[in-house]
This record gives sequence, structure tokens and C-alpha cells, in this order.
Amino acid sequence: MLISTFSFDTVPPILNRGIQPATFPKGLLVLIIVLTSVIYYLSFEKPWKKEKELPKNFFLTILSFIFFIIISKTLDFFLAISVLSVFVSYNWGEKRFFYLLLVGIIFPLIVFVFFEMILGLRFPSGIITNLYYY
Repeated sequence: MLISTFSFDTVPPILNRGIQPATFPKGLLVLIIVLTSVIYYLSFEKPWKKEKELPKNFFLTILSFIFFIIISKTLDFFLAISVLSVFVSYNWGEKRFFYLLLVGIIFPLIVFVFFEMILGLRFPSGIITNLYYY
């Protein structure tokens, strides 16, 4: 009788450590490549209409990323995520105050919990994050 030395309760050492901080950007990059490939494939079936000029929302969104950088560097990264998510949601059509408030609170909390608790990465110090860390 041949006895197998393989056991289902042993995990390779690389998987035993959990998700590493360098793994997340690589996984995100693979997801972006896959989704871009799907969009590219779908564009052959139903071509997009060509716009002569980009909508005003596009330029406001680009401007909001500049404000994001300024706010995150001077005040707080958590606050910058909140302001960015509210501004982009409002700019692209969400006018209901309750939902904008939810987006401004829930989304940054999800990002914070993911990076702080799951990946073990600290946010840069700032007005709001200092309240949590100290």
C-alpha cells in the first residue's frame, strides 16, 4: 500500500503569509488588462460613436484629481478620498444628498479598512488619520 505524503492541511509558504502589499497592484493590473481586452473586443461588435469634443465632466474629473493630490499632501489622505468620491459622483450625475453622503463616508472607510486591516499598510498622517493612529 502506497501512502501519500501530500496533505490538504499544508499550505505552500507563499500562501501562508496572506496577501502581500506588492500582490494587490499586480492583481489590479491583471484585472485592468482583462477588462480593457473585453471592452476592446466589444468595440468591434458595436463601435462607439465618435465625439468631436470631450464632455465638460471629463475635464472636471481630471481637475478633481489635481485637487485630490493637493488635499492629500496638505491636509489628509482620507479626507482627499472622501472629497474626490463625492465630487466625482456629483459631477457625473448623482444629485441626491443622502447618496453623496454615503459615498463620501462608506467608500473611504472601505479603502481604509482594506489597506489598514487586510494589507497592513498605514495611511500617511493627516487630520483624520491622526485621530485613528494616536
